Amino acid sequence: MGLSPSRPRAGYHPTRDTRLVRLLNAEKAKGMRKLRIGVIGAGHLGTIHTRLVRTIDDVELVGIVDTREEVRQRVADDFETEGFTDHRQLIGKIDAAIIAAPTEHHYWIGMELAEAGIHLFVEKPLTLTVAEADALIRATNSRHLVLQVGHVERFNPAFVAASGRIHRPLFIQAVRAGGYTCRSVDVGVVLDLMIHDIDLVLSLAGSDVVDVEAMGMPVFGPHEDIAHARLRFANGCLANLNASRTSFDVCRKMDVYADNGYAGIDFGSASAKIVHPSEKVMRGEIDVLNLSPDQQQHLRDNLFTEYLPLEEVQVEDRNAILDEQHDFVISIRTGQVPQVTGQHGREALAVAERILGEITAQRRLMRRSAVVPSPLWQLAPDGTSEQRRKAG
Repeated sequence: MGLSPSRPRAGYHPTRDTRLVRLLNAEKAKGMRKLRIGVIGAGHLGTIHTRLVRTIDDVELVGIVDTREEVRQRVADDFETEGFTDHRQLIGKIDAAIIAAPTEHHYWIGMELAEAGIHLFVEKPLTLTVAEADALIRATNSRHLVLQVGHVERFNPAFVAASGRIHRPLFIQAVRAGGYTCRSVDVGVVLDLMIHDIDLVLSLAGSDVVDVEAMGMPVFGPHEDIAHARLRFANGCLANLNASRTSFDVCRKMDVYADNGYAGIDFGSASAKIVHPSEKVMRGEIDVLNLSPDQQQHLRDNLFTEYLPLEEVQVEDRNAILDEQHDFVISIRTGQVPQVTGQHGREALAVAERILGEITAQRRLMRRSAVVPSPLWQLAPDGTSEQRRKAG
């Protein structure tokens, strides 16, 4: 898995808002028509995308696509747009599409729209397989179309605020867990939830993944609902990723330990804390073993003020999904590269495939080495007349 040299370290930059305003003013002066966008999928994310995209001044929401009549009509009525049963009905009517359909449909919907010259925003994961991602990337590149992937946590204001202040991460730990929502059950938790953190650690580490260890287990179906992965990068960085969609605790947090400090990011509350060790700590001048009892007490009392100063990062109150939509519109209008390209989505998917491969291998190994019999095993046939040696 190779990383694109253009992979940005941080997420969405707020100055793009002012650039969008300037862009809209220039277009109005030229009398340019609005960008015509359709949304494919009226589920949870599709509904959110529909609500937000219609608030962008440069956008005309053409319609919402979903095969389920009741769901489609509800969203169409709520947001005063037209409902369609098939994405092909939008061809010729739109310039760009937001694909929020189930993952198994991303590839063929994307290919058909790309062949019609339509710019694509595809919710994560980009496709089900790397082979599909490669084909979709080729299709959009050959037609000079924008292909953006909905790794929304890259635009989370807490990640944006903290990631730019942590350099050369050494160790990253992420937990993404919640209850069972019955959404995205066409894929397991790796492609549903962990893919977010895979993309984030790739953007932070800026290096190739050289080793993957993983374990996972299903709860409600054929796909894993709980997963753990350990990634080792060529530059020495390590990342532990934990994901669960059957957890009684809700958690979306990441801890990043770097050579210049530590960052704790809470994606759920959009908050972040930074610890920057003092100069004395960085120079190794604090010899804890030789401190007097009074000096040890002073260290304990002033740990996060004098020795490891703790800072609550100022985080802007922003809507990450709206920010990524702005990025999509700007990329189409200006020809610039979006923050999360199809290649970035492909790289995250490639690591996810390796994780899923390890999970499959580990589950096979555990089944072969199981010492506890399953209910289907018959230890001995009925009526066995095996002679037993008497004791004594």
